[in-house]
Amino acid sequence: MTRTGKAPTFGALLRDLAADAVVVDEVARAARANSPEVARLPAGEVHRQVVLLVTSGLGALERDEDPAGRDFTEARRLGAGRAAQGLSVAGLLRGVQAGRDRAVELVVRHGRAAGIADDVLLEGLLTIGRYAAAVEWAVVDGHRAAEREFVGTGTAARARLLGRLLLDGPAGTSPGELARFGLRPQGRYHCLLATRTDPALSHALHRQLIRHGGLLGTVEGRLAGLLPRCPGAATVDLLVLVAPAQPLQRAPAMYALCLAALRTATHRRLRGLRRLTDVAAETALDAQPALAELLRGTLLGALDPTDEFHRELARTALAWLDHGQRLDQTAAAVHVHPNTVRYRLRRLREVTGGPPVEEGGRCTVPETVHWWWALRGWLDGH
Repeated sequence: MTRTGKAPTFGALLRDLAADAVVVDEVARAARANSPEVARLPAGEVHRQVVLLVTSGLGALERDEDPAGRDFTEARRLGAGRAAQGLSVAGLLRGVQAGRDRAVELVVRHGRAAGIADDVLLEGLLTIGRYAAAVEWAVVDGHRAAEREFVGTGTAARARLLGRLLLDGPAGTSPGELARFGLRPQGRYHCLLATRTDPALSHALHRQLIRHGGLLGTVEGRLAGLLPRCPGAATVDLLVLVAPAQPLQRAPAMYALCLAALRTATHRRLRGLRRLTDVAAETALDAQPALAELLRGTLLGALDPTDEFHRELARTALAWLDHGQRLDQTAAAVHVHPNTVRYRLRRLREVTGGPPVEEGGRCTVPETVHWWWALRGWLDGH
């Protein structure tokens, strides 16, 4: 922010900073850098926390009201959510306070650059400081209230153990602690991970899965688990991924794979319970975006993304590969006659040089992978 003409008001400065993605990112990075527990949270959640604090201060400044009269339900919900994720109140506060300190530094720096007098900056910072303190108190109050509830049900201890096992592995965890929650040091468990959603849906899914035994809880904002038996299905309308059973030592690796596969499956708009291995190829290919771009350019550079006929050719070819290079199955999938499929494949070959679709011919496995990857990426990217 540079000085241009008349200095803005303190409220206008704060509003501009709250809407500045770079500023919000700096504050969020400070919170994550000063609290290892906060650093494990998804970046988007930390950003939302930053916006909550800044907008609370902005509202306080504009309304000039007593903090005691405000509704801090969202702040309490934030604290309760962090407790459910296994964060300690000390780790949470370290992140909140580091973010607040960085925000103050940025307000002063940008305010002076914009020509706001130091006494105006000081008065504004004192005002929002009172509200920031009230927000922090509400966060802590929500965290402690949730912890008291969890103590009665064992939820907090379950979440902490599950988080440690999925993020760091079983090293340092005693057999007795594992046994307390039904796990065995030498057991093999299916890592389960669901998409973030409304807490009511997560709770309903939790009730369905708990009968399979093992350990379930919230990790990084998602329902996760280590189950001795693979669930047969999930009736809740959520995307749930389940990895093959593996030793506890491999739990962090399975969790990381499920997390990557969840992004791929979400992009494909998949729902229900899915095995990790069902989306293995797509997940592996999605991990190489630069290579995918090179492949698209090499194989499909002659296609025009603005030409609907070219897009129709690409969709038909992708369906052909998805259905085992069978004309009849492809025709049924795209609702045309097999001769139309044959014509489109030949036209695509004329335009791009491939894939090989001569009568009775088949793509080799590498050719199938290359063309499928290029076609899917070309259609998704345009």
